[in-house]
Amino acid sequence: MSSNVVQVRSRQLQAAEVAWFAPICNGDTDYLGQMPDRYKSTWQNASEILLTADKLGYRNILCPSSYQVGQDTWTFASAVAPLTRQINLLTAIRCGEVHPPMLARAISTLDHILQGRLTINIISSDLPGTQLDSATRYRRSGEVIEILRQAWTQEEISFKGEFYQLQLPSEPVTPYQQNGGPLLYFGGYSPAGVELCAQFCDVYLMWPETEERLLELMQNMSAQAARFGRQVDFGLRVHVIVRETESEARAYAQKLVSKLEEEKGKEIRERALDARSYGVARQTDMRSIADSEGYAEAHLWTGIGRARSGCGAALVGDPDQVLNKIRRYMDMGIRAFIFSGYPHLDECRLFARYVLPQLPTMSLPQALGRIPQQLPMTPLGAAPRK
Repeated sequence: MSSNVVQVRSRQLQAAEVAWFAPICNGDTDYLGQMPDRYKSTWQNASEILLTADKLGYRNILCPSSYQVGQDTWTFASAVAPLTRQINLLTAIRCGEVHPPMLARAISTLDHILQGRLTINIISSDLPGTQLDSATRYRRSGEVIEILRQAWTQEEISFKGEFYQLQLPSEPVTPYQQNGGPLLYFGGYSPAGVELCAQFCDVYLMWPETEERLLELMQNMSAQAARFGRQVDFGLRVHVIVRETESEARAYAQKLVSKLEEEKGKEIRERALDARSYGVARQTDMRSIADSEGYAEAHLWTGIGRARSGCGAALVGDPDQVLNKIRRYMDMGIRAFIFSGYPHLDECRLFARYVLPQLPTMSLPQALGRIPQQLPMTPLGAAPRK
């Protein structure tokens, strides 16, 4: 396969999975660099954002993972799941944190609670208090994923690897979703990370960069997936600021950073476990090529990265400008979007008012046939295997 071809598993689908973000790891604010008590990550704050996104029609929501700040991801997701109506939960797991057979059971349990509305964000960062090189962490993640797949699709887990040696029945951990279990979303840029996604995962998540650089990432991933006889879908994690006029949106972007002290921004950027990753370095590089107002290309503002490790840019503009930018991404082959904004509840409502009704949306697990049709709620382990 040519290295300049983008192969997308769901390209024929004329819709996108539009998701929001649940700030369970703190970081919500109305001025970057500040942490008002009213925005701190609490059950009340985070669940209100998630349930609002559910009511407004978002199709998925990312529940991230961080040791330093915020709430436990899995506990939060399990508590909020029965309160939701139609939204999927994109729940982050750190590979190696939980013994894989127990993790498989936990995922299957939540998948049944949600009746198939569970998706998984695979994280390979260092565990708190430990430090492994990138390649080793990705090898461990690969073993965890292989064990999960065996647990979800076979009668027995039979695995001998570098980190895990297992021989036990898998019957207690059958998920609600069929055809392989919950979809695995993954974001990573190192060669070992790209190979992990190409071999095992379903959706390759990227952070915001110029369209040219995103296309290069997609071409590379397509070529790597083809080595394993596979295709993946592509997703974009990006912030958004949409207002009735472009001038209002750009003014709000500048307001967000108007009280930011550079030393404080550096402290925030460097406190994450993955602060020195290749992906974070690429976000830093985006700021270096931006213009004097922080725009790396039309409507892509990198100012958020001054006070945030990881996803560090936002789509900024009026409703038509933001919508057209998203459509350009969809034309490239991106089928999943994870949006967010500051403060998260307000921006969730604004995006739903100005842009979401104009986008054809879908749930990727449904579109890919993972959720049984007309199958009633069943006890854990009772859904048929395929």
